[in-house]
Amino acid sequence: MISDFHMHSKFSGDSEADPNEIISTAISRGMNCICFTDHLDLDYPEPDCDFDLDVDSYYDNINILRENYSDRLDIRIGIETGLEPHLAKRLDEKINRHDFDFIIGSSHIVNGMDPYYKSFFDTRTNKEAYTEYFTSILECLETCHNFDVYGHLDYVIRYTPYKDQKFYYSDYSDMIDEILKRLITSGKGIEINTGGYAAGLNAPNPSPDIIRRYRELGGEIITVGSDAHTTDRIGADFDKAEAVLKECGFKYYTVFKNRKPQFIPL
Repeated sequence: MISDFHMHSKFSGDSEADPNEIISTAISRGMNCICFTDHLDLDYPEPDCDFDLDVDSYYDNINILRENYSDRLDIRIGIETGLEPHLAKRLDEKINRHDFDFIIGSSHIVNGMDPYYKSFFDTRTNKEAYTEYFTSILECLETCHNFDVYGHLDYVIRYTPYKDQKFYYSDYSDMIDEILKRLITSGKGIEINTGGYAAGLNAPNPSPDIIRRYRELGGEIITVGSDAHTTDRIGADFDKAEAVLKECGFKYYTVFKNRKPQFIPL
């Protein structure tokens, strides 16, 4: 696979990666297409990270790079939006100002807290945390519709301090199946995010069981992203992701241009 559709640069509040270095690294690794997807998380509760992306500056800067490297790399411009039920209108206003190629919709905040921080788990068991997380996704799907794929659908399991307690799709199948059915019905996809390997899960996000179930339910749109915040993670573990996709019944993966899916054979 030679397209990375989830990566972050210095325009994200949690990355210092230079976009030029990202591009050079992608070229050196034989990629022919990448998509920048820097963070737009409005009302982010933690003061140490500013995720209120300057959409205009971001778009203009990446667009210049797209033109400068057009003979060497197909660069596409996206955003990873942090979805919360009350943000739909404000996100639309930001997104619709430019002709983005691709929008990831992700759940980072659950009832005012990010599971990235251990404090989220201090008053919750794993089961309570996971149930609350998947419930929040269903609530987001009621109001937030301006995205193309749902990012790292089981993000919450990356950061549990109880990683010895294995996550089982079957324990949450009713909620997860409802999420997947709603995405499929609305013409949206999911991603296979190799950031799970970096987090020590020995699996991508979402887990292979969820990816397999998405395919069984008729899901077809699936992008591949490293979730790289540093250049060393660009395209990382894509060989593992390809194996998972094949095991789950996929014969292709997806990239986006002008918000339209394009299917690439594995």
